[in-house]
Formats: sequence, structure tokens, C-alpha cells
Amino acid sequence: MYNEKVVDYFMNPRNSGKMENANAIGEVGNPVCGDVMKIYLKVNDDHVIEDIKFETFGCAAAIATSSMVTVMAKGKTLQEALRINNKDVTAELGGLPPQKQHCSLLAQEGIEKAIVDYFARRGEELPEGLLFPSTAVKCGRNCCGDKAKKIEEEPFISDNHRATE
Repeated sequence: MYNEKVVDYFMNPRNSGKMENANAIGEVGNPVCGDVMKIYLKVNDDHVIEDIKFETFGCAAAIATSSMVTVMAKGKTLQEALRINNKDVTAELGGLPPQKQHCSLLAQEGIEKAIVDYFARRGEELPEGLLFPSTAVKCGRNCCGDKAKKIEEEPFISDNHRATE
């Protein structure tokens, strides 16, 4: 079912665990399959991700995609990290079964939500030219301005923000 690389990233996850000194956290979940993912970022003043960790409760694909997205984002600027999408994560893992593709989307949304949280905690709007994640929505914090879309129902749940499928 899973290729060797997916099994490796599941059995030997990179960057797993809670980060105590995180200055951004993105939490997403999928109520259909029950996967929950939390991405922790330590971002410097130049908006570079110095450290990144994850906690994921879910299937092998959810853990593997969480691990891979942290490897892909570490050392990148926030704008570069926002360009990582679910297809990139899946490709880096060498593919996922069709019924597990949603796990890579969860990884993408976790990074997006952590980055939005970074600016929200600083009380800042997203900087000019920074790509706004298409899945982020207004959460009541006023961190996103008019760039976010509002939704009535939220299939992905978080303590601080919401994202759509």
C-alpha cells in the first residue's frame, strides 16, 4: 500500500514532538478520518523558519506527510513555505494511495495556518507581497484583513483559526 519512503517517514518521523518556544502554531484536523495535526514554528525576524516540529495523531500517511512538510519548510522564508502545496508533499514522498491524498492537504493547511498564526500573534497584517493561503478564513483576530474568506461551516477545526477543504 505505501512505498518505502512513506514507510520511512512514518517509522522514523523527522521533526516530531512539541516545541515549547514556538512563536507560531497551526492546528488542523479532518473530522471524517479523525486525523489531527499541529505544526509548531520558530520564525526569526527575517521571517525564516529556524525550527519546525509537528504532533500528529492519525494514520501512517498523516504522520509521513507531517514529517515531510516540516523537512520541506525548515530554513525557508514564510513566503517560500506558503508555496509548498499538497502535490509537492506527495511528490517528495514518492506518491500516496488515492484514498490518502487528503493527508497531504492537511500538511499544507497546517503550514498555512501556522504562518497566519505567526502574524496574528505579532498583531500584524500579512506583509505586502506575501502570498495568502487560499484555505485560510477569518477567525475573528483581524490578522488577515479582507484577504481571507468567511465560511459558515468549518470542516477543519482549530482552537484559533479555521480552514476549509
